[in-house]
Amino acid sequence: MAEGALSELALYAAQPTIRINGAERERVTGLLLAMDMVEQEDGLSALELRLTNVASESDGSAGLAFEDETSFKLGDRLAVYAGDESAPTEIFSGVITGLEADFPDAGSPTLTALAEDRLQQARMKRGTRTFENSSLADIARTIASDLGLTPRISGFDATLPVEVQMNESDLAFLRRLLARYDGDVQVVGTELHVSPRDEVRRGSVELALHSQLRRATVLADLSQQVNEITVTGWDAERGARVTGRSTGAHRGPGRGRSGADLLPDALARRSHQIGHLAAATDDEAGAIADAAFDERQRRFVTVDGTAEGNPAVRVGTHVALTGLGPRFSNTYYVTRCRHRYDLQLGYETDFTGECAFLGNP
Repeated sequence: MAEGALSELALYAAQPTIRINGAERERVTGLLLAMDMVEQEDGLSALELRLTNVASESDGSAGLAFEDETSFKLGDRLAVYAGDESAPTEIFSGVITGLEADFPDAGSPTLTALAEDRLQQARMKRGTRTFENSSLADIARTIASDLGLTPRISGFDATLPVEVQMNESDLAFLRRLLARYDGDVQVVGTELHVSPRDEVRRGSVELALHSQLRRATVLADLSQQVNEITVTGWDAERGARVTGRSTGAHRGPGRGRSGADLLPDALARRSHQIGHLAAATDDEAGAIADAAFDERQRRFVTVDGTAEGNPAVRVGTHVALTGLGPRFSNTYYVTRCRHRYDLQLGYETDFTGECAFLGNP
């Protein structure tokens, strides 16, 4: 296989199929033991692909299947597909960064390929630099250019006075800024997607309990809910205090009663003060307050579930769950998902999601 050649794994619930460089596909079909792909908010997806490292030769002998580096090697790009065999959906695209060979005392040897998406470069690139009079969108475009990625930026055009990347990786720096202003970052193929969290909607899926949805655990938790958040800072140029307040701006999908609605009667009204984050203007303080409030209110109701393997369930997907009763049947925003396959359970999708609302009983 040429350096950097694309290995494609086509994964289906009934019959896993490995396509590697065309002619060698038949030799390795059926050697897949398990697949585990995890993606999360703030980007950086990771894949583990475990295969039997023994194959039969045409002369009837058997030997190690992947030792000639014609199928898998460090640095190869690897794409994973799942779903309908006639139109599979890509669920992972990245680079093999590790190979683990296991030779057990009892049993056949295996080979596990470890891969990460293109944000792996941003995770490893660390530095110190200052951005003056740049927007968050400008900063994201600079980082995308440094990584050889095509930027797909939505919003975040407001000019920021000074932002300093202080001995941070590009990924940590970008994550820190986006958390401050309630943004999301993901890599899709060779594109860096950055957008406000409330604009993210990577498709919609409906899952019914005891049908596509195999299990679910749902938690409604008032312990971190508040009715107001205040952010204070200092404008050094004017020598004046700055203040921002928020009672929530973007609640995300779903409907019903919010944590802030239920809090006064269930416990008591309460506010939260943020004074440790620098804010130079009232607008900046308000944006920070909105981001902090929205993050809390969206996590009022959380779900942990397992569904039949479904490539449409991704971080950012709006998942409508039914069959959970009137309080918990709602639409949730997926914050983490795990696509996995093994020979015993087949293809399954685990996910966690959040919703700002509790339904009416």
